[in-house]
Amino acid sequence: MSAFTTFRRPAVRLLPLALLGLLATSCSDDSDSDPDAPDTITFTQSALYPEGVQYDASNNRFLVGSQTRGTVGQVKDDGTYSAFAEDAQLVSTIGLNVDDARSRVLVAISDPGYNTARTTAATKGKLAAVAIFNLTNGQRIDYVNLSSLRPDAAGHFANDIAVDGQGNVYVTDSFAPIIYKIDAQGTATVFLENNQLAAPAGAFGLNGIVYHPDGYLLVAKSDEGALFKVPISTPASFTKVTTSVNLKGADGLLLRDNTTLLAVANAQSTVYRLTTTDGWASTTSSGTFTTPAVYPTTLARRGSDAYVLYSHLNALQMNQQPPVSEFTIQEVDF
Repeated sequence: MSAFTTFRRPAVRLLPLALLGLLATSCSDDSDSDPDAPDTITFTQSALYPEGVQYDASNNRFLVGSQTRGTVGQVKDDGTYSAFAEDAQLVSTIGLNVDDARSRVLVAISDPGYNTARTTAATKGKLAAVAIFNLTNGQRIDYVNLSSLRPDAAGHFANDIAVDGQGNVYVTDSFAPIIYKIDAQGTATVFLENNQLAAPAGAFGLNGIVYHPDGYLLVAKSDEGALFKVPISTPASFTKVTTSVNLKGADGLLLRDNTTLLAVANAQSTVYRLTTTDGWASTTSSGTFTTPAVYPTTLARRGSDAYVLYSHLNALQMNQQPPVSEFTIQEVDF
């Protein structure tokens, strides 16, 4: 059994009624929706190096991926880690999306070359796929090879996933200027392809992606530190979101509400809270959350709270020895 460490909020102390009234009027929008939830969850799995994280409210667990293993793991509040889904076609599990409405987990599959048991010359830097699992029992429902849609591209890396209200799935490719679509029947197509979304060879381009209920996608481009707004009905009319915020290394995104977006900048060790007053034509920063030098990657919503994953992927990329064993899911508090 894995060792674990977890830190919980201190016990609530009784306060005078006058002070309680004062606190009630001064609480921020980031107040905890679940007072029993831990601020910090630390779990131990040597050399796991997870990149994606999601919260499964129906089963009270976080789900995490792994760049070094073809697995999806589950993490309880006490830090206990166990396997949720394993499959021979999984090489590295990157972005995750828990689709509660359809009781499924969508997993972006790539091959950055760190899973020595499964990486091959044919797939290293060239794989983009999505595996779909039953949210309750972890059984595989489907596997969709996206890189086969553009077999002649220089490289592929399926990174992050968004789902719209009709169950259509959108997937970013960090090594090709492409956003894929998988419709509700499981048919995959190229949703958007444009050289403006390309990145230099070896660099990560398109990364985090979220669906906005007003009918468009918000997409992060890591190398440029940019956000793009992509209409679902006319993706070719996408626009760059105007901002003065330095989003270099932009990774995972989380839409808190229609006008508030959280964005992780991994190399900056920062989570930005971005707001808009013009439907994401432009955005400004309304707060930052700074992490240690742990290469934060993606975010998970838990009620009205947000948690960020400390991936330590920088240690993996530098081949740090011994490998990192402890990983953290940390509540974001602005």
